[in-house]
Amino acid sequence: MIVGELVGHTERISGFTFSHHPGQYNLCATSSDDGTVKIWDVETKAVVTEHALHQFSPIYIKEEEVKTEVTGDCVTMWVLGTKALQEQTIGALGDLKRLYKDGIVVIIDISKKGEVIHRLRGHDDEIHSIAWCPLSGEDCLSVNQEENSEEPDIPNGKLIAETPITKGCYLATGSKDQTIRIWSCSRGRGVMVLKLPFLKRRSGGVDPTVKERLWLTLHWPKNQPTQLVSSCFGGELLLWDLTQSWRRKYTLFSTSAEGHNHSRIVFNLCPLKTEDGRQLLLSTSMDRDGVTAVKCWDMATLECCWTLPSLGGFAYSLAFSPVDVGSLAIGVGDGMIRVWNTLSIKNNYDVKNFWQGVKSKVTALCWHPNKEGCLAFGTDDGKVGLYDTCSNKPPQISSTYHKKTVYRLAWGPPVPPMSLGGEGDRPSLTLYSCGGEGIVLQHNPWKLSGEAFDINKLVRDTNSIRYKLPVHTEISWKGDGRVMALGNEDGSIEIFQVPNLRLLCTIQQHHKLVNAIVWHHEHGSRPELSCLLASGSNNAVIYVHNLKAVLESNPESPVTITEPYRTLSGHTAKITSLAWSPHHDGRLVSACYDGTAQVWDALREEPLFNFRGHRGRLLCVAWSPVDPECIYSGADDFCVYRWLTSMQDHSRPPQGKKCIELEKKRLSQFKPKLKKKKKPSLRLPAKQDSSISNEDESVKENSGPAENGFSDQDGEEEAPEPELPPSPVVCGEPVSCTAVSLGFEKSKVTVSSKVTSLKKEPPKEKSEALLKKRKARSMLPLSTSLDHRSKEELHRDCLVLATATHAKAELNEDVSADLEERFHLGLFTDRATLYRMMETEGKGHLESGHPELFHQLMLWKGDLKGVLQAAAERGELTDSLVAVAPVAGYSVWLWAVEAFAKQLCFQDQYVKAASYLLSIHKVYEAVELLKSNHLYREAIAVAKARLRPEDPVLKDLYLSWGSILEKDGHYAIAAKCYLGATSAYDAAKVLARKGDAASLRTAAELAAIAGENELAASLALRCAQELLLLKNWVGAQEALGLHESLQGQRLVFCLLELLCRHLEEKQPPEVRGPSSIYHQWATGSEGTLMQRVTDVWRSTFSVDTPEQCRATLQKLQDVKYPSATSNTPFRQGVSCSPGWPGTSYVAEHDPEVLVPNAKTIALLLHVCHDLTLAMLSQQAASWEEAVPALLQAVVRSYSSGNFTLMQEIYSAFLPDGCDHLRDKLGDLSPTMAAFKSLEAFCIYGQLYEVWWSLCGPGPESSVGVCSAESSVYGNQSKPGDSASAEDREQPPGTSLRLGAESERLLRACKELFSERHASLQTSQRTVAEVQETLAEMIRQHQKSQLCKATANGPNKDEPSQEAEWAPSQPLSPTEERNAPVSLPELTRRLTEANERIAEFPESVKAWPFPDVLECCLVLLHIGSQCPGAVDPEMQQQAQKLLQKYGHTRAYRRHCQIRHT
Repeated sequence: MIVGELVGHTERISGFTFSHHPGQYNLCATSSDDGTVKIWDVETKAVVTEHALHQFSPIYIKEEEVKTEVTGDCVTMWVLGTKALQEQTIGALGDLKRLYKDGIVVIIDISKKGEVIHRLRGHDDEIHSIAWCPLSGEDCLSVNQEENSEEPDIPNGKLIAETPITKGCYLATGSKDQTIRIWSCSRGRGVMVLKLPFLKRRSGGVDPTVKERLWLTLHWPKNQPTQLVSSCFGGELLLWDLTQSWRRKYTLFSTSAEGHNHSRIVFNLCPLKTEDGRQLLLSTSMDRDGVTAVKCWDMATLECCWTLPSLGGFAYSLAFSPVDVGSLAIGVGDGMIRVWNTLSIKNNYDVKNFWQGVKSKVTALCWHPNKEGCLAFGTDDGKVGLYDTCSNKPPQISSTYHKKTVYRLAWGPPVPPMSLGGEGDRPSLTLYSCGGEGIVLQHNPWKLSGEAFDINKLVRDTNSIRYKLPVHTEISWKGDGRVMALGNEDGSIEIFQVPNLRLLCTIQQHHKLVNAIVWHHEHGSRPELSCLLASGSNNAVIYVHNLKAVLESNPESPVTITEPYRTLSGHTAKITSLAWSPHHDGRLVSACYDGTAQVWDALREEPLFNFRGHRGRLLCVAWSPVDPECIYSGADDFCVYRWLTSMQDHSRPPQGKKCIELEKKRLSQFKPKLKKKKKPSLRLPAKQDSSISNEDESVKENSGPAENGFSDQDGEEEAPEPELPPSPVVCGEPVSCTAVSLGFEKSKVTVSSKVTSLKKEPPKEKSEALLKKRKARSMLPLSTSLDHRSKEELHRDCLVLATATHAKAELNEDVSADLEERFHLGLFTDRATLYRMMETEGKGHLESGHPELFHQLMLWKGDLKGVLQAAAERGELTDSLVAVAPVAGYSVWLWAVEAFAKQLCFQDQYVKAASYLLSIHKVYEAVELLKSNHLYREAIAVAKARLRPEDPVLKDLYLSWGSILEKDGHYAIAAKCYLGATSAYDAAKVLARKGDAASLRTAAELAAIAGENELAASLALRCAQELLLLKNWVGAQEALGLHESLQGQRLVFCLLELLCRHLEEKQPPEVRGPSSIYHQWATGSEGTLMQRVTDVWRSTFSVDTPEQCRATLQKLQDVKYPSATSNTPFRQGVSCSPGWPGTSYVAEHDPEVLVPNAKTIALLLHVCHDLTLAMLSQQAASWEEAVPALLQAVVRSYSSGNFTLMQEIYSAFLPDGCDHLRDKLGDLSPTMAAFKSLEAFCIYGQLYEVWWSLCGPGPESSVGVCSAESSVYGNQSKPGDSASAEDREQPPGTSLRLGAESERLLRACKELFSERHASLQTSQRTVAEVQETLAEMIRQHQKSQLCKATANGPNKDEPSQEAEWAPSQPLSPTEERNAPVSLPELTRRLTEANERIAEFPESVKAWPFPDVLECCLVLLHIGSQCPGAVDPEMQQQAQKLLQKYGHTRAYRRHCQIRHT
């Protein structure tokens, strides 16, 4: 368990040691590559003192009375004083680095100013470790040595007798030459040599002859001078017995169990003594693949107590096994999979590593739902495989690779063609993988060597899709295996039904790439929650959708969902992972790039706990399947954290300055230095995948734009794979960083040269001689030069020429040799000699760098084909040569053009190369050349001009270019490409990705023109909603008018506009918000609101007859909005009386309610949708539908905490009460239960108006109150003040009496005292309180356990924590006697409450009802203020209900006050 961090070093830690001296056990020392050495107080986590005297990194720290540090430049000693730490540097040895590299040990006397006493020679290679004997004097060991031998040859274990020496001290050194030497400091010579044994290991071990893989570390245990601990070749630890020479001289650590030793060299040993006296030894090793592991050993038993593994890369994925619930699989960027047994009792870090066949970053993991030990993994190079974690077998690898990184794996039922066949011929579950290229593959786990199937083909065939399918980024199967969800790059989520993947619905909520999709579990107490789907994308908002209606209705055509069920806002960067709690209903945890993990109550839209322990961006998160409070999270800080929700200090993600501080904390983590390269001419490595690359993190933080304050790249610096421990050489860095810095320097040089050139004087005019034309270069320069030799040579040329021309027979050898030597005479002899002269001249031109002259000579010779071939081989073809190529024939010309096109491609002249290919009618090759080099515009121009319009190549060009433009964010040009490919659907969707009103309107118009009616309707509705947030009512109606099917939505928006206008008119001008763009028909004020709505519907939208109302009603009923919660983003500021329980609200006029703004518009839209259904049902004489719709509008405003809006609904739509609705329905109507709830809410609001009128000036209402002193209102507190309403007392001498209307309303309150509803509400409160108590018990237990673990034992003064919990709230005397509540008692209460709830009829549970006990309290308070105003019988009934059902915690205090 991590109890703290020591933060201060800026580079890699190279040394560490604890203090073992009395009074200084709380001190430790560290050295770092930043050149500093620090002394820390581990209790305060603060630096006591530090120094930076070394030029190189300290490589060795020894904790003695005098602390010694060694580097390549000096030895530094710190004397540990009693009050402070004093530092002293002893003798700078310039050749110290050379000494320990050569195996020489230097002993220095610090009392004589660093005088060298001995130079101990004996090792043949560099020295790795030095250990002093813990006891002074040399009488602790009985060693022998021949005095006359300077360099004695001492066999392993052979001792020579010698008299013990009481002065001096023994010294042990370990070297790369595979030996340990014991030295006598008094004599300055070696006394014992120990050679490392060649140990055979069952796992194969390491070749002991390879010196480069050895690091020999030593530790001489305190108070045990006859024993020495050392490392060995393969990571083993040996305990040497320095007294027994005739027996086995060493004991191997941990011989009882295989696998407890390190698998690689050990480079650090650190002793530790516990408070109970146990001697422990900590060893650090670079185990397999460069991953550091720390082991703790018990020096008494030589057994491994525990192992602390580490991660060598980012933690990309976490997955708990559904069969072996304690097994957590971790996918890491170092090419290994860790399986952590989180339930292990003996070892908290019981981890198994799997690395065979991986060879790349593990980016996705998924356990088989039923088969134990079957783990699927995906890597960043597109590999998909299966591991059997219960065996040592290598993994099975799928033969089908993704082209890019595997982002998600999921097990699901097989779909065609894999689902075809009998039950025994196919697996029950297949593996699905989603890759970075945007496709989902289905793998057969029985035959991974077979080809995997792309499900896009099945989706396209089943749903008859003509348009381009979106790029898939996420996949998730519902728990029952009947439905699959696919997340896409454009932010949409598609829901498919098995077995043929029929599209059920599309969720258009996110506008950026979807990163995470999770279905709610199916084993909760509320089965309907299994239809919840949570999703996160590159924006910071999490959406939860309830798909129950869609899954149960099974629509024939796909449905588009644009409204979320719940919205979780608070993060400030992109969401990377989501996980539902398997222990709670509706509880979700999210991982985010803002560096935090957030736990949400998704049903109430409430943030609960926020974890900020990571130093990097979170990449994955998983909820423990056994502990409801435990969550695991992984990040790019190379860590996986296990944390408890109840131990977190924060409840929501950081905002503003807190977020900036968290980013600084993340950036303060270790970043390796750049390694200096000698040669700057380095090639840049090939560009890797943008999502997961090997670039250094520090470089990435400063490159490219950042989103929400964080870079959007997921690059990682993998842990190195050294076989040796840290050395003075600085850590390496990727070559790309060096290349970037070199390029920057080069650019600076260029700029400076330009600046210098500006200072030069203007050039002077050239002389006439320079302006003359330069003479053309000679075509035959060699022959010309030979004709300018001496007279004798020229005479000799004439004689040779005469002999050759006048010879009647064949020339003799001498003449032939002369002619060959004097090649320039070929100009005057036969053609063969002339050809030789041209060849010689041509070679001269090539050697002097004038190939064009050589080509001209070959043309003179008539060898045009040879000229072209030679030029092509040398890459020296030119336009002129290709132009004359037809002279040599048609085939030669074709060949020359192709060769020239290839040459131009090597020279990056792709457009010119394509033009030459077009000249020989190779249109397809020219188009492909331009396309492959991303010259899509030119390729389309060529294809459009030279190919047939129906040629598929042209369409492919449009689609390819459109995809690239879409990824780059050029949506308008991408839409043109899709239109060019006759894919208007894709064009409309890509235009809508921008999300603004103008883009959505254009996309809707485009879809309407193309005949995509459903898409046009959904886009037009989204456009109208965007304009609605801007309060542009005219624009919203125009957008809805683009499609006829949105006639019902136009009525909803009309009602919303009139309602907002109505609310705005009620406010004084000084509190009104900015003016809105209203229609002309919204400015009138004649008649009631309902009359105005009906008139506008009739005159503007032609909705008059019952048939029209019924048709519009049917369309609107298909649209479902989620119910509101008190934590929605548009929650209102209506103050709640702090002294009252439940959901009672104070009716103080809130300007934010009556003057609608962007926050309230969403709530008003949902309310107006219900009101529109009610009015249409009323005009169609369908009262059975009107009452539930009206009740839904009232409940929606009530649940969102907007009490004032609820009252406005009643005053506008039910001004005369609910009696006329009762007459319309009849007593036998099935919706009579809904009517009673509606009537109860109406009376509930009127009851509060009466109470508020007694408290002071409140809202305008129909009720009245009279007072003997009119000044009483000026002295009353406003509703919502700090004191509760029941505690307010009237001034002395003041008497209040209610008016007749108020008394009538109080008599009607009898309808609120429903004992059946009171019993149901009490049972529901009991369930909630029991669940809260159980959660509190778990939190208290975990806190006590954590305190015990931290303090190494429980406090005897504190009572033990049992399975009981005492509530902190004040209790009644009867309850105080039974305050502790046991777990069985809580279980009994929960069971009884659930049984009582199940007994109630569905009609009672289906419709909400006001809080009965709350109404009783309000009525009794009114009766106490106005004696005689409330019927005594009603008061008795209210008191009876409170006594019977007021035992829950929420009403306990109020009932006690009433009784007293």
